[in-house]
Amino acid sequence: MEKIPTVKEKYPEETRPRERLIAHGPEALADYELLAILLKTGSRQQNVIDLSLSLLNQFGSLYELKQASITELTSFAGVGPIKASEVIAACELGYRIAHSAQKKKGKITSTQSAGQYFVRLFHGLQQEQVMAAYLNTKNEVIKVEMVFKGSLNSSVAHPREIFKGAVKYSAARIILAHNHPSGNTEPSQADQLFTKRIVECGEMMGIEILDHFVVGANDYISLREYGWM
Repeated sequence: MEKIPTVKEKYPEETRPRERLIAHGPEALADYELLAILLKTGSRQQNVIDLSLSLLNQFGSLYELKQASITELTSFAGVGPIKASEVIAACELGYRIAHSAQKKKGKITSTQSAGQYFVRLFHGLQQEQVMAAYLNTKNEVIKVEMVFKGSLNSSVAHPREIFKGAVKYSAARIILAHNHPSGNTEPSQADQLFTKRIVECGEMMGIEILDHFVVGANDYISLREYGWM
């Protein structure tokens, strides 16, 4: 029997599905390439890329492939129960992701509700930290992350750490807060300079900075109400 060349033998490294995904992202791959990554290996008759093409040609579309049973998938040489189960699981996971909703962590309705929200988050922390609350257009909190640890200064508090999260979570707005473990909520000159820098970056990116809070033991100050925004 003629030896079937493997993917490594037939295709240059930069054209193989897994390498292309790493280099260019999943959106650059065709359906058969994504399927080949799931299948991992082919059969004695076909390498994994040819097997993936055969499967898609047989079922006609990804939708039809999603409807396939274990029995139908395992009828192909090179597709055993394990591979068939992985394909079905991947199809179901993709379906669930497509129909899932982004979880919300409450809604900010006022300066007071935002301030109290951060007072609860910072309660008991002994080290100064900066937190960012990422909001959608309805002011619903998508995600809250600690973005810095330590006092606010140019060497620690860099805007890229804040806006990286905003882009990742597709946030429309951001509320910032940091605590003063001493309990004194009086904002410092560093607080003002940092806030101004973040607001300017937000304007360039089209992401609004709603407020920046300085949080003490049981109270807070809004820099917007303070007149520094």
